[in-house]
Amino acid sequence: MRLVLLGPPGAGKGSQAKVLCEKFKIPHISTGDMFRAAYKENTPLGRMAHDQYWGKGALVPDDITIGLVRDRLGADDCRAAGFLLDGFPRTVTQAEGLDRILEELRQRLDRVFYLKTSKEVILQRLGGRRVCKGCGHNYHTVNMPPKHNGVCDGCGGALYRRPDDNEETILNRLKVYEEQTAPLVDYYTKKGLLAAVNSDTPVQGTHAQVMKVLGVR
Repeated sequence: MRLVLLGPPGAGKGSQAKVLCEKFKIPHISTGDMFRAAYKENTPLGRMAHDQYWGKGALVPDDITIGLVRDRLGADDCRAAGFLLDGFPRTVTQAEGLDRILEELRQRLDRVFYLKTSKEVILQRLGGRRVCKGCGHNYHTVNMPPKHNGVCDGCGGALYRRPDDNEETILNRLKVYEEQTAPLVDYYTKKGLLAAVNSDTPVQGTHAQVMKVLGVR
């Protein structure tokens, strides 16, 4: 199974990715995790991405991001089982790069899911989001609280609110999303790959819609 999740910040891509990857036993590939892993493994692209860009808080150029994705999708686990891409592609240029990668690997996408989410729900979700400083796991003060306030269930790390999870910054991120990423909806619609689902619902409700599209019970 080869899937892509599209949606604005707060759409629930991470939550859906976790459920889907467990269901289909496929690797969850997010650009943030990919950058960190490549840097940790000391690959040339990983060092470049960190030292010149994301390590300084700057966006990583498309050519470097596409190169890292090419390396990751060519790994044995992705070749054997498939993958779920979360956070990539972000632009039409990256989508075209992904097309070239898949052509090289003689693979194709099964589905691209667009998680449609209202602005009100996004503000509520991101405003209550808390992230573990240790492992990066996400929680929510209302929807998915930890067992112990301020402490990660998994690694025991401290939970914190991301600086960009305030309303002003969230609204700006949504504007950037609409400008850069929303055109992907049209791109994948024309390819006959896009399936839009309502992500204002709880995780299991959205997951049920995804399973219906895939024809899986």
